[in-house]
Amino acid sequence: MSDTIVPPMQSIGETPSQGRAIRLRGAVVLCALTILPGCSLFSGKSQTAQIPRAASPEQLYNYGIDALHTQRYQLASSEFELLQQNYPYSTYTGNAELMEGYAYYLQSEYASSVQQLERYLQLHPTSPDAAYAFYLRALCYYEQIADVQRDQQGTIEAMDALEEVVTRFPQTAYARDAQLKIDLCRDHLAGKEMLVGRWYQQQHNYEAALNRYQRVVEDFQTTNHVAEALERLVEVYLELGLTDEARKTASVLGYNYPDSKWYRFSYNNLAEHHLLAESAPKPRSKQPGMFMRMWNTVF
Repeated sequence: MSDTIVPPMQSIGETPSQGRAIRLRGAVVLCALTILPGCSLFSGKSQTAQIPRAASPEQLYNYGIDALHTQRYQLASSEFELLQQNYPYSTYTGNAELMEGYAYYLQSEYASSVQQLERYLQLHPTSPDAAYAFYLRALCYYEQIADVQRDQQGTIEAMDALEEVVTRFPQTAYARDAQLKIDLCRDHLAGKEMLVGRWYQQQHNYEAALNRYQRVVEDFQTTNHVAEALERLVEVYLELGLTDEARKTASVLGYNYPDSKWYRFSYNNLAEHHLLAESAPKPRSKQPGMFMRMWNTVF
């Protein structure tokens, strides 16, 4: 579901909008077996060869970055892991821990990514890159949000992780993007409540439907589902014979969403039941589009 991600092939600590690639610090030179000078196959001396040196921390790190650039994400995670194993105290190790988490993310191995990022945060709680690590961890949960037809525990976990980014790092670009995704999570949860509420209403379980619609109105006021929830409440109140509640709810709907189809539905519904107050404002008709205005002018 995510459309925003910070490429970690940038200088660590940069914001998502910068995206500057890490410059490889030098060409990687593979060590070949070298025959010691002065040795000959035909001499009486035994032939010896130098043992190839292990790749340096910088080389391993650049191998991993190069693998990320070429979309060999599994190789990248392996290179970063090898660096950590062979050089646990290198200045490159911290960056490698973070990049390994990103490589797992790109492979959609979200559980492994979360585990690696949490390990990084435990080892480097005051790192300048902690904001990015928290943000990437939140994205791992966000990517796993299920359709509204399914259980929404993953959506709740994603929202909690995103809210932690906003709380800890409020002035960062990560927080701004996290807030947008929080709004999407809330809209998703409200959609789930509406889905369940409509099902209860179809089953004539009006009390259960009422609870679902009320939760949308009270807990998800900034989502796109509130107008429909208010209209559904009017329907349920009428089914339960709660005419005063139906009128009040329709009034709230008309005040906040006078142009919506949901208010038109409620207005017509109350009129059919002869419950429409004289002071109830009529639904505003939609303004015709430019094509229709031209059509009416010509014809």
